[in-house]
Formats: sequence, structure tokens, C-alpha cells
Amino acid sequence: MGTTDSSIVDSARARPGLLLVTLLGGLLLVDLAAKLAGVGLGPVGGSISVDRLGSNLWNGVVIGLVIGLAGIGLSMTYSILSFANFSHGDLVSVGAFSGWGVAFLIAGFGDVPVRALLTVRDAGSASPGDIGAHILTTPAAILVGLVAAFVVTALLAVALDRGFYKPMRDRDGIALLIASIGAALIVRYLLQFGYGSDRRGVTASVEQSNLAFDPLGLSVNAHELTILVAAVGLMLAMHAMLQHTKLGTAMRAMADNKDLALITGIPAERVVTATWVIGGGLAGASGYLYVLLRGTIQFDFGWLLLLLIFAAVILGGIGSVYGAIAGGLVIGVVFTTSTIWIPSDFNQAAAFGVMILMLLLRPEGLFGGVTTT
Repeated sequence: MGTTDSSIVDSARARPGLLLVTLLGGLLLVDLAAKLAGVGLGPVGGSISVDRLGSNLWNGVVIGLVIGLAGIGLSMTYSILSFANFSHGDLVSVGAFSGWGVAFLIAGFGDVPVRALLTVRDAGSASPGDIGAHILTTPAAILVGLVAAFVVTALLAVALDRGFYKPMRDRDGIALLIASIGAALIVRYLLQFGYGSDRRGVTASVEQSNLAFDPLGLSVNAHELTILVAAVGLMLAMHAMLQHTKLGTAMRAMADNKDLALITGIPAERVVTATWVIGGGLAGASGYLYVLLRGTIQFDFGWLLLLLIFAAVILGGIGSVYGAIAGGLVIGVVFTTSTIWIPSDFNQAAAFGVMILMLLLRPEGLFGGVTTT
């Protein structure tokens, strides 16, 4: 027993930060239990219901899936091309606008001018919210819009690579990073020029389609279930591609050792193009699904979401596809459940706080290292 106690003490001395985080986590769990019992402790006392806790956790999972989906492309770009792509957030916005333009065209064709539908704008007495599609009433519009978001953003990602990044691949990561910031600005303000700068409602009301799960205290609507199915489906397809196809094997080889992969005859340019197609397409799909969740759209929301995407990628382990997914889920849950203790204006700070703690305690992230596996 003495030896065990000594090893625990030595471990605590070697990693005081880990001990502090463990103690803080324990205190938060004790306070959460007290709040559920109706006797909150300390300066952030009060109580919460099981329904509210369940709703926070569910919302965190849904948001985390969207962030994790977007983070996959960012991780792939870093692991295979070795630079942080700051235009990734604006690809998220492009997917949202292009996908919802197509969804509106299908849902409102014949009743509203085509130009208004494609640009997701007001059209006379019909606002975007009035035209807005619903998975139960216009499922074809929602599904085709998702496909369009993937395809359009994938094509744009390849175009940006050919125009900006390919001529600079032999330069260091800083040059590519600066180029990606320039590309982001170009895409963002082209979006503003084409779609306008106003924030507007998009989706139809979904309250009438709520599905109650009383034992868990949850009320889940049809759009949230759509996000769950679509995001998990795309992630599973990504997993199957990486683990069971020649392209996935080539991607993993280039991520692990690019020089060795080139020597063995792996077609590097084909792998790079596939990286942009898949990474850009998933970014566009995530933007489309995020609008389905929030119900509104604006030209720069992807840029604003980019910091959370980076936080998820860093938390999970830069370059790891599975780490991006796990990091997204953690960031999403922290983002929503932190409001139990702090005002909602500060929940983004809580998410970044978790990321910083991870950098201090485990710099390589949850999954560690630069890898697509």
C-alpha cells in the first residue's frame, strides 16, 4: 500500500496540471449532481432539471457532429498537404449557400422567381423562411440540396488548389497559410456580393415534428435527426474509404511518410486532388447541415465557425480524421453544457479553455500525431 501511495504522490508531483484538472472535473460533477438534486453548491448555485441536462447534451452532440464533419477536411489538408487551411471556414459557407439555393429551387419552383430561390433571398411577400424546406414536407429538396452542397464545394476546393496552392506546394507552410487567408477573403466577399450581407431565416418551422423521449428528457425534431443520420452516414463512408479502398491506403501512406509514398509509386497528384474533393465536399455538407440546425444563414458564418473547427481538430490531434470527429463531439458538448455554470455568452470561451488544457496536458491531442487513421 505504501508503494502505491508513493507512486500516486510522485505522479501528482510530476503532472500537477493533470491533478488540478482532475480535481476541477470532480468538483463540477459533484456540483452537477447537487444541481440535479435542487441544491446547487458554491457561487454558481441553483438547480437544473433532467430535461434541461438531456437537452444540452443532445444539442451538444448534434453541434459536435457538424463541427467534427467540417474538421475532417481540415485534418486531411494538414496531414497530407502540411498546412493549416484558413479558407476552410468559407468553404463551409459556400456549401450552405449553394446547397440551400438548390433546395429552395426545388421546394419553391414555379411560385417564386428562380433568381430569388438560387440566392436564398426574399421574393416579394415570400421570405426565405416562408419558402424554407422541411425534411417531412419536401424531403427531396433537402436531400438534393445536401448533395449539391458537397459537389459545389468540392469543385471550388479543387479550383482553389489549382489557382492558389498548387503553384506554392514547394514553399513552406507559412506561405501556404497566408495564401489560404487571401483565398478565404476572396471567397467570403464574393459570397457577400452574390448573396448579400443580411442574415435571414431559411428552414421551415419544425416544432410540429418534435419527437419526445420522456425517459431521457429529450425533445428531438426531424431536422436534428436528419443531421444525425447524414453526418454519421458521411463519417462511416469516410471510414470505409480510408480503411478499405486503394485511395484510402494511398492517403494514409502519404500522411505517414510522403517521400516513401512517392518512391513506392503512389500517384501523389491524384491523392491531393481526392483530398480537396473529399475535404471540401465534407466542409460544404457540414455548412448545409449547420444551417438546417440553426435555421438562419449569413455570408460569414463559416468564418465565425472556423475557430471552433480548429479547436476540435487540435483537441482531437492535428491530422487525425478520427480525432477531428472526437474533438468535434467534445467541443460541441462543452459548448452547450457549460451554460449550466456560466452565461451563454461565454460558452465559446469554455470550449477554447478545454482545447488549451489539452495542449498543456497532452499536446499531441486525443488521438495524437499526424495521421489519417
